[in-house]
Amino acid sequence: MRHHFSEQLDLVFDELAELCITVQIAVRQATEALLAGDGAAAERVISGDLDVDERRDRIEVRCFRILSLQQPVAGDLRTVVAALRMGSEVERSGDLAVHVAKVARLRMPRTAVPDELIPVVTRMSEIAVDMMGRTASIVAERDIAGLVELRALDDEMDDLRADLLQKIVGPGWTHGVEPAVDLALLSRYYERIGDHAVSVAKRVDYVITGERP
Repeated sequence: MRHHFSEQLDLVFDELAELCITVQIAVRQATEALLAGDGAAAERVISGDLDVDERRDRIEVRCFRILSLQQPVAGDLRTVVAALRMGSEVERSGDLAVHVAKVARLRMPRTAVPDELIPVVTRMSEIAVDMMGRTASIVAERDIAGLVELRALDDEMDDLRADLLQKIVGPGWTHGVEPAVDLALLSRYYERIGDHAVSVAKRVDYVITGERP
């Protein structure tokens, strides 16, 4: 019985890691669509969200099956409940990738990001992609050694967003209201992806240590 329970938990965490990778790819593709003004690529990200939702649903079904059949207690129960919450966090990151793709689609055939801010948005997207990949490793290995680096990336993301918002509201802004709104939203989307990545990693820490994040 215990061996079967461990096998089921391993499957849950493997599926969570795969979900992280799926979302990582979606974030990368959404950004490519955004910066290239590629409507077809944006549509692929938007339609691909169904796969993210279905993967999250499968994780939830597996977790509920464990709860009903195994009736875990203490640390085991903590692990299953944490896995349920992690699935929801990663799925929300997938929704944020869709939001990026929808901005790209909305501004077609133009691009939403002014040329001089492409490096900033590119870097924010790179951090989001990197963080989701690191989170996948933390989940798969149930090893929180990478949490320090993840937090450092999250701090960089916060700094980039703050700098971008300063540019938008500053006296040198010449691109009008629409691009300002787009960039404020985009920077928020990338920042939230980073926040979700950190939150998932903290839940892995909670599984291991029993200390609440």
